[in-house]
Amino acid sequence: MKILCCISHVPDTTTRIQFTAEGKALERSGVTFIVNPYDDFVLARAAELKEKNPGSVHVTVLCVGQNGTSSTDSVDANLRKALALGLDEAVRIDAQPIDAYFVATQIAAYARDKGFDLLLFGKESIDYNGSQVPGMVAALLDLPFVSYATSLEIENGQARLTREITGGKELLECPLPLVLSAQKGLAEWRIPNVRGIMQAKTKPLHVISPVEAQPRVKTLKHELPPPKGAFKKIDPDKLDELVQELANKGLI
Repeated sequence: MKILCCISHVPDTTTRIQFTAEGKALERSGVTFIVNPYDDFVLARAAELKEKNPGSVHVTVLCVGQNGTSSTDSVDANLRKALALGLDEAVRIDAQPIDAYFVATQIAAYARDKGFDLLLFGKESIDYNGSQVPGMVAALLDLPFVSYATSLEIENGQARLTREITGGKELLECPLPLVLSAQKGLAEWRIPNVRGIMQAKTKPLHVISPVEAQPRVKTLKHELPPPKGAFKKIDPDKLDELVQELANKGLI
């Protein structure tokens, strides 16, 4: 079985975000980048499937991105971290992820003739929260797509999946090949051990050129949210004052 895990290179959640003067791009200097946290679930599940089926599962990790000028903005370093979980090889498509369609086109072009049985994505990236790329890849490759999966089992060439839906769970069975986006619950996050980190240094990491593709969305400007206003602290015992304050603001 061949698995493709697609990951995003995103700012750390603790990073203070700033934009360039014209507001069209993230100011990358001084920003630490990490593997998108939702992608960690698919990396962990791929590692589990590989361990469960020794010798019969090959896992490739792919990212669309370009290395920055600092060690904290290295796509290659994050790909190596993914490989340290015991995965087989990595691929970096050397292009900035301009928009979701551009990224999906790059992934689909790479995967089209590789014979992957599973294409795994996190449900969204934490920088733009678009949740668009997995579905676009499935459409471009004409493959079935299951979103927001919380469990995945493979049996006799079929994928058995669970999705969380409003008020319950949905159980699905789908033939391979399959595109899947995952959320928390698919697997437990893993921390690479020393052996895995050392082995990852010598595993294949291929850098390939992007295919020609035009973005469908043009970013005009990014803006930070306005600063939060002052707040008034009311003693929990003074409920009358709280009610009056809410009434004054038209909230009750």
